[in-house]
Amino acid sequence: MSTDRQHTTSAVVIIGVLFFLFGFVTWINGPLISYLKIVCELDSGAEPFYVTFAFYIAYFVTALPMAWVLGKTGMKRGMMYGLFTMALGALLFIPAAQTRSYGLFLAGLFVIGTGLSLLQTASNPYITVVGPIESAAARISVMGICNKLAGVLAPFALGALLLADSDTLQADLEALQGPLLAARLDELAQRVVMPYGVMAACLVALGLMVNFSGLPELDPEVDAPGVATDGRGIFSFPNLVWGVLALFLYVGVEVMAGDTIVVYGTAIGLPLGEAKHLTSYTMAGMVVGYVLGIMAIPRFISQSKALAVSALAGVVLTIGATQLQGYASVLCIAGLGLANALVWPAIWPLAINGLGRHTKTGSALLIMAIAGGAVLPLVYGKLAVEPGIGHQNAYWMMVPCYLFILWYGMKGHKRLNW
Repeated sequence: MSTDRQHTTSAVVIIGVLFFLFGFVTWINGPLISYLKIVCELDSGAEPFYVTFAFYIAYFVTALPMAWVLGKTGMKRGMMYGLFTMALGALLFIPAAQTRSYGLFLAGLFVIGTGLSLLQTASNPYITVVGPIESAAARISVMGICNKLAGVLAPFALGALLLADSDTLQADLEALQGPLLAARLDELAQRVVMPYGVMAACLVALGLMVNFSGLPELDPEVDAPGVATDGRGIFSFPNLVWGVLALFLYVGVEVMAGDTIVVYGTAIGLPLGEAKHLTSYTMAGMVVGYVLGIMAIPRFISQSKALAVSALAGVVLTIGATQLQGYASVLCIAGLGLANALVWPAIWPLAINGLGRHTKTGSALLIMAIAGGAVLPLVYGKLAVEPGIGHQNAYWMMVPCYLFILWYGMKGHKRLNW
């Protein structure tokens, strides 16, 4: 095996571990929304979705500063600092549980998101340029499998710890009032301390492992193809600008499919004991999609065509979710996991193609686009409680998002000049 191939393989393994971690930390937000809704006595509208807002808005706020940090620390040490930052955010859950403070829970989620921003700003361009650009979507699909396998496991694991007796718990809380209710909620809040304490310890250990690993140090601005030497600015690349918007919309619909499905399931009458696992169904669909991507890209289908097919499937499934009833509608939302799987792996290399020395800044802009996961679920939550709209019809907002992604996959990414 050549040295370059060994570097690529070792990078895929190590970054794969990080993406598993990304998935676990990200996709526990689904059951966490339902848990904090009970513990912090939140309303049924948009308020619970501030969980996703606090988590994902961190990417928008901190991505460019994190790119500056990476310029000072290098990729490997930057990843370590990102993991340490996430550990700090996890530790904030302990005083948040002690006080049942929704604001402190949200602060912890924001700090975790900040650490992930640093990690993703480093790892996504790294895995893109560590091998041939033509197979970048396949490598990112491997990362996606690691990410979404964790996403399958996380809701079951956290659901079992936090909401094991969810249906009887709701009945018990409805029968309590005053000090007895407060005491019961205080007891319930303590359930979050152990898992997030363990998470913090694991994050610190993983940060040290990454720092002392044999992960090769790459500079994406040197290793990326298409070095820009003509004095062009970062916003002179339409494929990047439209790619940022496409990624913003994509992350929004991906988070909606994974994190609103539990609330939607309970809204149409499913018991919480069953609905709390629905996020795992969406993640399982994404795992299947990533496997198909690894097998098919670029051997049988190009990155851009895979993106277009995925977006078209998203439109069809979203319409199905709004028109079908009961469990069939829920399964359409879960099926969006399959439709969504190849969107991120395809957009990323198409958007940074040809950026050369602008690759690091372009990657930071793409990371900022993850803020779509903060905005779109919040909009969904507000629409869902509007008279005449409701939880099901609120999903119509995803259709124009998928249509724009379809346009980007067919035409938008080809525009390398305005």
